[in-house]
Amino acid sequence: MIQSQTSQTARQMLTETILASKARKDLSFAQIAEGTGLSEAFVTAALLGQHPLPADTAKQVGSKLDLDEDAILLLQAIPLRGSIEDRVPTDPTVYRFYEMLQVYGTTLKALVHEKFGDGIISAINFKLDIKKVEDPDGGHRAVVTLDGKYLPTKPF
Repeated sequence: MIQSQTSQTARQMLTETILASKARKDLSFAQIAEGTGLSEAFVTAALLGQHPLPADTAKQVGSKLDLDEDAILLLQAIPLRGSIEDRVPTDPTVYRFYEMLQVYGTTLKALVHEKFGDGIISAINFKLDIKKVEDPDGGHRAVVTLDGKYLPTKPF
């Protein structure tokens, strides 16, 4: 039976357990996601409390992290999503994404509407990828791909 959460507390506590086990076992998110058939980004988001995992994936991931049966069941519950409190983020990495949306949010909105019309980009039918690439000027660059299905607004 599908279960749903009404509070973030249990998932936040599970996330702390997961991160402690991940560190203790010296695992990367890629290693945890390996063999699940799901993307590294989706499994990571699920482990951080933002998505439910299918039962077989929850068991596989739970085994890698030595999670108990209750934790594996909780990984399958539909979470109360959202990880940013109702204030400006203080973590520097999260803040930079917030800053990007503050600077480019209206540009993204204008270009999406100009190219697609009135509607939204789904965060449900969505893919996320991040790659580390060489910068021709030295160092590295982060390439973040947000790939969401366009959903037009429908008059009713």
